[in-house]
Amino acid sequence: MFCFYLISGIKILAIHNKRIYILQQTYTHMHNRKVRLLFRMTLGFAMLLFVMDPTAEFGTTLNLKQIVTGRCYEYVTLVNPSSWFDCEEIWQEFEKAVVRRSSCNIRVKDYKRMFRATAQILPCDQFLFWSKTRDLMHSYVAVTQSFWTLENTLVGFMFNDLIWCGQEEGERGFDYHSCPEWSTCLNHPVFSLWKQASQNFAAAACGNITVLLNGSIHHAFNQESMFGSVELDNLNPRMVSNVHINVIYNLDGPFVESCTRGSILRLIEVLETRGFHWTCTENDMYIQQKEEMQSPDPESRDHENDFFVFPEEENQHDKQATTVDMD
Repeated sequence: MFCFYLISGIKILAIHNKRIYILQQTYTHMHNRKVRLLFRMTLGFAMLLFVMDPTAEFGTTLNLKQIVTGRCYEYVTLVNPSSWFDCEEIWQEFEKAVVRRSSCNIRVKDYKRMFRATAQILPCDQFLFWSKTRDLMHSYVAVTQSFWTLENTLVGFMFNDLIWCGQEEGERGFDYHSCPEWSTCLNHPVFSLWKQASQNFAAAACGNITVLLNGSIHHAFNQESMFGSVELDNLNPRMVSNVHINVIYNLDGPFVESCTRGSILRLIEVLETRGFHWTCTENDMYIQQKEEMQSPDPESRDHENDFFVFPEEENQHDKQATTVDMD
């Protein structure tokens, strides 16, 4: 009986680290010294195997269906009430694309029917693309309230920060024990969905669009990133009037790249080659420290709307390129 529970306990540990407390609590009630020693050795061995597995990653997010459909209903009722989607149909099409299939063999086209059910018309002049600036991007959008990112679309809202993969065997559905890492799969189920979502988002971009890059790091523009390898390739110069590159910096720097230095020059070269009009701005974006933002001091709260402070004069580099016939 003990061995069965011990093995089950180790299995729970491998599924999700939040279950470690349960095992430790069980361990404290084992008064027999030999049993405690056996438990400690087995637990350590199980943890070692889990850590050493190069392809190991946490399994499908628990309660995935409830989370995804719940976010869908939240989106259509609170986030974007002017829209209407069949949340149950979306889930069914998503499930058909993933379950009872190899976790490394979910192609972009397998999500085709699900994306059909989530098609949206997005407003021009409000598209925001970003790379390596996630936290700053969320703050930027919250303050400006005038941009759409991929996370603001229905698909982005539903699947953000979730993990999933299926199983080939029988009727077992999702694999809640472990999913492979992106780097070990050519057709990872999570990557394929985000790749298709990124392609759709970029293909729909119209009017003036903005690209947010982090000038405090090397390779602010990375051609291997989702923006550099997927979204940039799907932008249409006939639909996009201007690409505005906004280079931002961390609070304390460093100031590594700019509109005239580093990998951003490569991005500008790509834009010119493909016939896009572009502008580039370097903004010294000063951000309040989290402690100050969360301070109970009323004086510090008065500055919450001054989250971003821009210099009065921006260093702007304007450039226009001749439109290229894409046919």
